[in-house]
Amino acid sequence: MQQHLFPLLGSRRMSTFDHKVVEGFIQAMERNGVGLATQSNAFDKLKAVLLDAHRLGLFEDNPLIGVKAPLYDPKRAVIPSPKQLRAIRTAGDDSFMLIVDMMSGCGLRNAEAAAVNLHNIVADDVYRVSEQVNQTTAEYAPLKHRKPNEYRDVPLPSRVRETIEWHAGKYGTTDGYLLRHPSNPSRTYPYYSLSNQWQRIKGREHVDIPHGMVLYSFRHFFASNCLTQGIPITDVAEWMGHRNIDVTFKIYRHLMPGSISSAAQILNQSLVLAA
Repeated sequence: MQQHLFPLLGSRRMSTFDHKVVEGFIQAMERNGVGLATQSNAFDKLKAVLLDAHRLGLFEDNPLIGVKAPLYDPKRAVIPSPKQLRAIRTAGDDSFMLIVDMMSGCGLRNAEAAAVNLHNIVADDVYRVSEQVNQTTAEYAPLKHRKPNEYRDVPLPSRVRETIEWHAGKYGTTDGYLLRHPSNPSRTYPYYSLSNQWQRIKGREHVDIPHGMVLYSFRHFFASNCLTQGIPITDVAEWMGHRNIDVTFKIYRHLMPGSISSAAQILNQSLVLAA
């Protein structure tokens, strides 16, 4: 609501909504580069509001008739295998490897990984995500969907901690920050540096990269690794910083192990002991 609906539609009178307004909202999100999962979530919220208004008699005609909803297909989440990830993470420079490890090992967004800070290791196995690099201002900024000084604690696998400590030991830090602008250490790490490396790695075709894989797929790897190990999706949603678990569920539900049959078998084990 705060990120997408209110900025575009907050001042509009409810009685003026129709299918053209809704379609314009979807097109605006597309122009702004909003991901399909977020588009779908924002549309669902707007749809719920408009349907309630329609049921209350505010509209003669349903303002959603004929609107083509954003199509988010969970199958689009292309996830590398562990073998592929092992080759990809070392295909770029050391900064690229650090970002890949933070995304695939801790579930960080790329902008959050760009703000990795040695001081945010709050325990041997816990990393505190407290800020990100804003791509527009190139400054450190609060986390997505969060107020200043809000944070989330995420699991820190030992291999990722070792990468952080190794990178800090080799290159040093600035106020704890490991990644800075390649030509100006007083500035934040630029997004285009990561994007350019990724394009060069794909262009060289020296490593096995799944068709359709994007930078965000490293974060998908984290979610896949958690869910296939039986970690509750509520925990995964919190660690990934999803404000609504529905987002996590829509994207990753096909990765969740188990079925009614397997659940029945698990439940039966305790019932047999109690018999």
